[in-house]
Amino acid sequence: MKHLDQNICYQALKTRDARFDGRFFTAVSSTGIFCRPICPATTPKQENCTFYPSASAALSAGYRPCLRCRPETAPNSAAWLGTEAVVKRALRLIEQGALDDGQSVTALAASLGIGERHLRRLFNDHLGAGPKQIAQTRRLMFAKRLLAQTNISVTEIALSSGFNSLRRFNDAYKTAFGFPPSHERKTKSDTGDSTAITLRFPYRPPYDWDGMLAFFRDRCLEPVEEVSEDTYRRIVRFDGQVGDITLRHEPAKNRLVAQLTNIPVPYVRDVSVRIRRLFDIDADPQAIQQGLSSDPALQPLIKAHPGLRLPGAWDGFEIAVRAIIGQQISVKGARTICKRVIERVNSGIFPTPAEICSHSLDGLGLTQRRINTLKNLAAHWQELDVAKPLEDSIADLCALPGIGPWTAHYILMRAFSEPDIYPVQDLGLIRGLEKLGLPAGKHDLEERSQLWRPWRAYGALYLWRA
Repeated sequence: MKHLDQNICYQALKTRDARFDGRFFTAVSSTGIFCRPICPATTPKQENCTFYPSASAALSAGYRPCLRCRPETAPNSAAWLGTEAVVKRALRLIEQGALDDGQSVTALAASLGIGERHLRRLFNDHLGAGPKQIAQTRRLMFAKRLLAQTNISVTEIALSSGFNSLRRFNDAYKTAFGFPPSHERKTKSDTGDSTAITLRFPYRPPYDWDGMLAFFRDRCLEPVEEVSEDTYRRIVRFDGQVGDITLRHEPAKNRLVAQLTNIPVPYVRDVSVRIRRLFDIDADPQAIQQGLSSDPALQPLIKAHPGLRLPGAWDGFEIAVRAIIGQQISVKGARTICKRVIERVNSGIFPTPAEICSHSLDGLGLTQRRINTLKNLAAHWQELDVAKPLEDSIADLCALPGIGPWTAHYILMRAFSEPDIYPVQDLGLIRGLEKLGLPAGKHDLEERSQLWRPWRAYGALYLWRA
């Protein structure tokens, strides 16, 4: 299991330090309950405390989640994301339901190109629990959030959380928490319309919300997106049904709040995963700051913009299309052409791979070579959008005519939220070095980026800020 310094954890617990929220959980032997570091309950004696790197590990040890601090709402810890790229890819597949409906760990390991035994060992080393336990805990914790925060029926929550039946859900829930799902509803008086669902996403502070909105504002695609001074809104489509999400920031409570309208209940879990990725909610700003501070050039930028997050993707294919269209033209120019593509398909939603394949892209300001690249990407996207070693993903993207290293790296950085990758030979990064008065050749950029590992994507974002 990932080592946790007992004294550091206890000091963070005593001071209720929000920076550690989600990085460990405190199990108290005298109560049989585990909590977040920010729990308002009386601080237990240190000899009664055991610290775990994940909620799954605490649950596996027989502890129940606290009803006051609600561990299911904690930011996903760095341990949950995994320090190993393989673990991170496995977790992304688990989030997408790879172990739901009786699917096997063997199949999950095979999709990652490793053996089942090795995958189990990686999970136990970094998360303190096996893949099945992690998947079960995530299903239960997500269901617990929906029970507490929404008016969705228990049956719909069970199915949308990845359980085959209400009976299995009830049994698993009672085993984990000591009471049935209906208990969560006894103190809930609101009986509003479930077509409007509110989800809350706590994060570890600080969070550069203004910087995130500025990034999205510069690239905003109407009518798909709308970015105001303090909110982000997006039109989405599931099974032909159009809905929207609106996000706002509650800095006093260290969380983002999402309002979901007309989102089918079976897709709420998927929407939650996409929001976390789009806004990089699970990032650990302290670890990122510490890692990047080894480069003196970045230190003043980090101080000026604490809590910088990596803008992710609502949809990976969308980012890939926008990256190809944006090759060798300005952000504004790429935005204009992307809007034309949306208007050509005439859906009000960003086109799917099938729609790109079936519609003509002539007369939109794209060269024939770039049109061919987009069509080729759309035709192969299903096989590209799978978890695989990073080097293989880069090679597969670069194997498509019209996609080079810059485009491949940018796609993986945004679409797959890869923290240790950046657009190689990017002109904006080179100009950022020039503005800082530093050597700014392509070799200089590559050499300096080694100081940022394993957070090269965040280092690139700071240079773009420069």
